Amino acid sequence: QVQLVESGGGLVQPGDSLRLSCTSSGRTVVTNSLGWFRQTPGKEREFVGVNHWTTGVIYHGDLSDSVKGRFTISRDNNGNTMFLQMRRLKPEDTAVYYCAVHLRGNYVSSSSYDYWGPGTQVTVSS
Repeated sequence: QVQLVESGGGLVQPGDSLRLSCTSSGRTVVTNSLGWFRQTPGKEREFVGVNHWTTGVIYHGDLSDSVKGRFTISRDNNGNTMFLQMRRLKPEDTAVYYCAVHLRGNYVSSSSYDYWGPGTQVTVSS
């Protein structure tokens, strides 16, 4: 079994930066791709990006233009912790951010993932 826990969220002002962490325990996820999603009340989870375990980071989906150049996904050297560095945050980035293990199918769909963490709240407000 794999357990993921997100951390690093908080209340920040527009233009600030945050770094979220996704820490795994249990079975290693070194050979798994890990994804970041975000969700606001009443909406479905939005794909932010995926760290592919062999090819690196992939950004796809509707958020690509919104987060490109501001969000960076990386992993630590042992591959079991993933990070989401967020810069120049905007109020529209306010959401609960989740990480999960990609198991099958396309990277953009949340149904392709399992072992979701509980999420961490990011609030961008002046």
